[in-house]
Amino acid sequence: MPTFEEILSYPTVFLDRNVLSPHFIPDVLPYREKEIERIMYTIAPALENQRPKNLFIYGKTGTGKTCTVKKVMNEFKVNSKHEQDVYVNCRMYNSRYRVMQKIGKKFIEELDKTGFGISHFYEKILEYVQTPYDDGKEKRIIVVLDEVDMVKDLDELMYMLTRINDELKSGSISIIGITNKLTFKDALDPRSKSSLCETEIVFKPYNSQQLKEILKQRAAKGFKEGTVHESAINLAAAIAAQETGDARYALQLLLKAGEVADSKKSFLITDEEVEQARKNVDNELAGEIIRTLPVHQQLVLLAVSSLYKNAGAYQKLGQDIIEEENILSGDVYEEYCRICRKMKKTPRSARWYREYLNELEMLGLITTIETSKGLRGHSRFIKLGYNSEQIQQIILNPKKYENEQKDQEEENKQNTQQKIFY
Repeated sequence: MPTFEEILSYPTVFLDRNVLSPHFIPDVLPYREKEIERIMYTIAPALENQRPKNLFIYGKTGTGKTCTVKKVMNEFKVNSKHEQDVYVNCRMYNSRYRVMQKIGKKFIEELDKTGFGISHFYEKILEYVQTPYDDGKEKRIIVVLDEVDMVKDLDELMYMLTRINDELKSGSISIIGITNKLTFKDALDPRSKSSLCETEIVFKPYNSQQLKEILKQRAAKGFKEGTVHESAINLAAAIAAQETGDARYALQLLLKAGEVADSKKSFLITDEEVEQARKNVDNELAGEIIRTLPVHQQLVLLAVSSLYKNAGAYQKLGQDIIEEENILSGDVYEEYCRICRKMKKTPRSARWYREYLNELEMLGLITTIETSKGLRGHSRFIKLGYNSEQIQQIILNPKKYENEQKDQEEENKQNTQQKIFY
């Protein structure tokens, strides 16, 4: 068995892997200068002891929303004399209780203990915010809710946060909401909508040229000089541009391509390494997306995959159709209701079901085609975007799927090393 010292001495194409992470915040964010300025303009009043307007940021995955907000908030902290902001990842803190708990614990030490009810958090946060700082300045708290649409009882949370400002004698709480859903505010309770969505920014997807520049910037700091072909960067950018301009996807392609180059001991990233990396990244992203879907969206996807599996049909989106069975959306809804009853869950209405289909299509997990009016009226054909058996395994047995993915990656790595050896 090698020592850690030996492993760390192995040749590699990497200079700094962290630079290729989607969580890395670079000194310069290309093509987001206008968005940065608008966010800064919105929250700047807090530095002059005034309440900033609430801000909601929309955009598809990989358009730089979170990275941009974090960069602005880092700059805000440098210019603020007080701790005035809290970041909440709503994938992890996905209920009103957990969000309020996170906000409370950030500012109030005694709330680190467990066993408090939500009303206690509310009262303590209210008390904290309306008590001025020692220098007499009012507290202007900014709450960043990333992936805010993941909160299960969203209306209740939004109503509670807007209600706080009505009750405060001094100070304020402002919200920066980040979401992938352009239709997010349509689902909000009218009581909250007008006061919440005071300012809105939409992040447009990156195009191929923009992705190319982003990858060049990261590659220059993430890889050793001379290890990345320019054509590989161009290919990764082109592939990601087809995937709705997702910079995160482009960075994962480049990171995986570097790992492929290291495993082959070629220490050079070419188009071939990017193409090999694409297969792994596609599977990983699909698994990540499916695992984090709300329960009923998972069940709708499970219904589609179940009907597909029974029909023996599979079509990878973007590829030629080899064998196709048209599955009607009405049949999928019936299967979804059956699965709900089997799992002792209450099926959602047909209106919500149609909304779930739209969300799944936006994520690239399915594609739909409108049919002409027939016996059932207007309907849609549904096609699956990924292998039905994999989808069922991810939803019904996620741990087993993760282990099989790791085993497959290890097997591919061993096969590659054997080819090099012989």
